[in-house]
Amino acid sequence: MPRWAYRPLSGEGAARYGGRWNAIGQPCLYAACELSTAWAEYNQGFVQHPALIAQLQVESVRLFDLTSPDGLRKAGVTADIHHIGWRAELDAGNPPATHALAERLFSAGWHGLIYPSFMSPGGRCVALWRWNAGDSGPKVVVIDPEQRLPKTGRSWP
Repeated sequence: MPRWAYRPLSGEGAARYGGRWNAIGQPCLYAACELSTAWAEYNQGFVQHPALIAQLQVESVRLFDLTSPDGLRKAGVTADIHHIGWRAELDAGNPPATHALAERLFSAGWHGLIYPSFMSPGGRCVALWRWNAGDSGPKVVVIDPEQRLPKTGRSWP
């Protein structure tokens, strides 16, 4: 969301509103593995609107892979997990199954997960719950060699 463009690694937007793989209050970075997937996921099939799409460098991260039948089996779920109407569940006051799975993986020490894109068939996305929390663990850096990212929140009213 452009509102957070000056703090692209905060996870605050996801924490404020919740997401497919994070409950409200849980910071999360959502990213795509391909540029076309990032664009499709951001626009969600609607009219194009202002966006911040930045390249991330990620190191020392443990991601659970939910894109394969083997990964789904190890997680104890089926491919149906990717088609859950998580927002409708949340709006109805019910915790979505995606949140329960995310909490299980988080508690088991995973930093995040890889999942298939809903908006870009064949694309892959990442939800990251742990990053930049000290000397050990996953490190995420925004690649911005020309220093084009905004420095304050005044960039997006």
